[in-house]
Amino acid sequence: MLSKGAQGADVARLQDLLVSRGYALAANGRFDTPTVNAVRAFQAQNLDQHGQPLVVDGKVGELTWWSLTHPKPVISTPSAVDYAHMPPEAAGGSAHGRAALQAGIGELVAGAGEIGGDNRGPWVKKYLDPAYVTEGNSWCASFVSWCFLQASAGAAMPFAYCPGARALLRECKDKGWARAPQSGYAPLPGDIVVWWRVQAKAWQGHVGLVHQLKDGMLYTIEGNRSSRVQGFSYVFSRMDRLLGFGHVP
Repeated sequence: MLSKGAQGADVARLQDLLVSRGYALAANGRFDTPTVNAVRAFQAQNLDQHGQPLVVDGKVGELTWWSLTHPKPVISTPSAVDYAHMPPEAAGGSAHGRAALQAGIGELVAGAGEIGGDNRGPWVKKYLDPAYVTEGNSWCASFVSWCFLQASAGAAMPFAYCPGARALLRECKDKGWARAPQSGYAPLPGDIVVWWRVQAKAWQGHVGLVHQLKDGMLYTIEGNRSSRVQGFSYVFSRMDRLLGFGHVP
């Protein structure tokens, strides 16, 4: 277990691994505050070898160490919906949102994801390029933005192409499209769902597309939670770290 105050070769290797994953850090061999913050940011975005979210505590035990030294695991979980198909029209959703969801499903079916390293490869580059962001950066928000770019079919996008999850939610808030957690809002197919990472008032976030809300479960399509575009499910009443939803009309 490595934690704040530790020093030595193991800490230096930890810092090198974090830098290689895109976290700005000085490899000085001291587990200082910037290292704690980088570890927490990594933990908030990655999974262990069992496909479970890492505990965000700023300490490096076996699970975090495994995640740092292995590619992101591809998770296969049972689901009551088929992520590869659009939800029925009766499930609702705006025309623009459903078109974005259709684009996301197309990427899922095509096996889109990272190739050649963390946050790298031609798929990731395709999502990041319109935001003028280089490979190696988180791509969840750029994936969602790319889906809405495709949904616009050559016309202007309904919001600015955002490489950041919180910036995307701000776009929705500025346009009156945001819905707060615990507001009683039932998200619809093609809606945007945004979570905070590390701290509720920090800058990090994560975002995905709503596939559908069904029988108390929220089904989503997300990029950059595992190494590929993938479907995930949540007990809607127990979802935590939610910042809100965006419904693009």
